[in-house]
Amino acid sequence: MSNDVVIEAWNTVLFEKFSRFKFLFVEGYASISQAVFHRQPFPDGSSVLDVGCGFGDCTIAIARSIGDAGLASGVDCASNFIGECRKSAVEEQVDNAQFFVADVEREDLGGPYDYAFARFGTMFFNLPGLAMKNIRSSLKPGGSFTQVVWRKREDNPWLHDAEKCVREIVPVVSHDETNEVHCGPGPFSMAGADLVSDMLQSVGFQNVQFERFDSDICIGRSLGEAIEFALELGPAGEIIRLAGETGQKLRGEVSVALRDVVSRYAREDGSVWAPSSAWFVTAHNPE
Repeated sequence: MSNDVVIEAWNTVLFEKFSRFKFLFVEGYASISQAVFHRQPFPDGSSVLDVGCGFGDCTIAIARSIGDAGLASGVDCASNFIGECRKSAVEEQVDNAQFFVADVEREDLGGPYDYAFARFGTMFFNLPGLAMKNIRSSLKPGGSFTQVVWRKREDNPWLHDAEKCVREIVPVVSHDETNEVHCGPGPFSMAGADLVSDMLQSVGFQNVQFERFDSDICIGRSLGEAIEFALELGPAGEIIRLAGETGQKLRGEVSVALRDVVSRYAREDGSVWAPSSAWFVTAHNPE
């Protein structure tokens, strides 16, 4: 199965949309990655691979935490994201972070690394088993891989409520019914603990551990931004985009309906924070 369609999506339409809402991804997700790093700090001087590094904020945070003797390496399939990562590292004067483009399912990831990490960077693999095998092969014996993935839809109303709303208005078009590029399996593809555990163990990881982490995340600095976010990204935004001209014609009706859905999470200062639920999954490469 080729990843060309998915990579094109992340390099074009999804890169543009993620860039538009960069604040929500970088600032909104920061508390989640900080919680992981607090629980599992990387020792000084470590070498760490950040899988699906996106804008590189986690890679830069890791680089700062491991000191000048350490090296944080961010990998992403989309060259446009890697370009942004390199700019950020220069602007923030972080010298021990490097970034490279690679398809994690198929291509050499360098190493061997002491640790690998991914914050919401693994749910979109077409062939996740191949990716997990490749990540393990990039680790030193005794190394560990920690990934953050979303739990089930029902415990993530920040995405699921908008999706349910849009499904009532916009016809759903599957990936097979359109020539449009798409993001891959989607944010909830690794929500099942048994599925993820079996997959990791099947490629040789051991001692797989799960921790549930619930938190409210910012989905808009204003009600209007939260509605635009739902219209453009996540399962709701994907439904609208894949519906093509029909989806665009229905945006006004969807926007009105989303206002009722999203406003329930608005705070007194006007920002919108909704509940989220993730797994922190840690697996170990045998000695």
